[in-house]
Amino acid sequence: MLKYLISSFLLIFISACSNSELSDLNIPITSDVEQLIEHSKEFEQQVLTFDTPGGKIHFAIGFGIANSIMVEGDRGNIIIDAADSVYEAEKIYTLFRKKNSNPIKAIIYTHNHGDHTFGASYYLKSQSEVPQIIAHEETDYYVQRIMGILNPIITSRSTKMFGTNLPEKDLINVGIGPSLSVSKSPTGYVKPTLTFKDDLKLNIAGIEIELFHAPGETNDQIFVWLPKHESLMPGDNIYKTFPNLYTIRGTTHRDVKGWIDSIDHMKSFNPSFLFPSHTKPILGDKKIQNVLNTYRDAIQFIHDQTIRLMNQGLYPDEIVEMIKLPKHIASSPYLYEFYGTVRWSVKSIFNGYLGWFSGNPSELDPLSRKENALRVSRLAGGDDELLDQLRVAVKDKDMQWALQLSDHLIALDYFIDEVRDLRIAALIYEGSRSSNPNKRNYFLSSALELNGNISDTPLTDRTSEELLENISIETLFDVLSSRYNPSKHTKDNFKVCFNFDSTKSKSITLRNQVAVVSSDVDKNCNMKIDTEEIEFKKILVGISNPVSAIALGNIIVDGSSTEFLQFLAKFR
Repeated sequence: MLKYLISSFLLIFISACSNSELSDLNIPITSDVEQLIEHSKEFEQQVLTFDTPGGKIHFAIGFGIANSIMVEGDRGNIIIDAADSVYEAEKIYTLFRKKNSNPIKAIIYTHNHGDHTFGASYYLKSQSEVPQIIAHEETDYYVQRIMGILNPIITSRSTKMFGTNLPEKDLINVGIGPSLSVSKSPTGYVKPTLTFKDDLKLNIAGIEIELFHAPGETNDQIFVWLPKHESLMPGDNIYKTFPNLYTIRGTTHRDVKGWIDSIDHMKSFNPSFLFPSHTKPILGDKKIQNVLNTYRDAIQFIHDQTIRLMNQGLYPDEIVEMIKLPKHIASSPYLYEFYGTVRWSVKSIFNGYLGWFSGNPSELDPLSRKENALRVSRLAGGDDELLDQLRVAVKDKDMQWALQLSDHLIALDYFIDEVRDLRIAALIYEGSRSSNPNKRNYFLSSALELNGNISDTPLTDRTSEELLENISIETLFDVLSSRYNPSKHTKDNFKVCFNFDSTKSKSITLRNQVAVVSSDVDKNCNMKIDTEEIEFKKILVGISNPVSAIALGNIIVDGSSTEFLQFLAKFR
């Protein structure tokens, strides 16, 4: 299978390349990649049933990335994590119904990530009784943030990291699951109806539930403790791979010290069953304690050693070369680098504590990317000589150096077909040899992108009216503000006021080349807009056309309709 996988990429590479000398590029099969293929057994699609002291727990694995868990109660059941799409939630729910057909009384989100929340709406559609949606009090904030101002870049980087657009035969797995399914259906996020800050104890359908805030992979992370079941659901604070203390799709600093404390808290319950949101369950109190000890100690080792070397004044690029997990810890099957890596974690910890500046004064005001490339080119003897060095690097399979050389040529606008093809060769070679799916998929996806065979799926293709009802108008106005293009700024102190059927009001004032969002609509409005909140939401995400909305009377403009359309055009 691996040879077929690699050969398929070589075919793409060969078809793209104009340099015949490179068509016989040999990509070696590494033992680490073979281990990654073996790791796919962790996600064989199935529903596992466990008889615990408190009752049956059903565990759906291999459906998208995140697992879904159903706990049986008296005349009702609870779902923990709702899958990454409506598409996968439907398959899971069908299988859960065969196990127990009682209604779903509650859905618990362990945290805000889409692979745990985007399938929730299916459960609401599939039964007459509306279940409670339970989560930490900050969960919705983080969902709104990702769905709002950061959606374009997070979508783009996630698409590459998870290999969403790679041919199915070329995707081994994503480290914590088989594949991401979010693009296969509309996004089914539903706002929580019950939230808490530190802890919450409930009895739902006869099931005693204890929820605890447990910062780690996310700030809103929780774990679920079922005392009668002797069962703990840790969310994403442990899975069978080295943790993502940093994710290359982009994230704020993850609280590594808090992550350690959260695992200690989980350990204190001495569970007999551990049901993670990724990878298979762990059974037996002694095995669970051993795994949790090793996992948290690995995190602490990386944290403490990074801090120690930071305090010695070393730079991040120096520290990453110095820190490696002790062999007896690194050999744990729960710490293979199939998701996070030690090197990325070190950099993230440094940045989380000290920010982007390494301490090296040359980094405070460095040369621009283009100017730096120009000077490297001069040292090499010119652009043509730099290209020759790139050719040599690819021929010698010095692919990381090849990528860096191609960076310089691209910065110099010397991005001719041959440079593109050589860069594709380097990306494919490095990606195919990597056993870390995040790196592997990002490299291979980038190669396809350069060849014009990949594109990001716009949010509008996955947005429904149902989802828009769960995205606040405040979030979308923040999106508007961050989209404002100052090069299109014409009028200063120009104020447009919006009145919605929901009784909410918003205004946008253009001044000093920024778009200032406010709730002040009482005075000095140059233009007034009356519309339904859902209608304006649809326009903002591209589902509806503003021209048609005005013509149909769905948007009432007190002022010039043409001027309003020109106003909206400033935010594209």
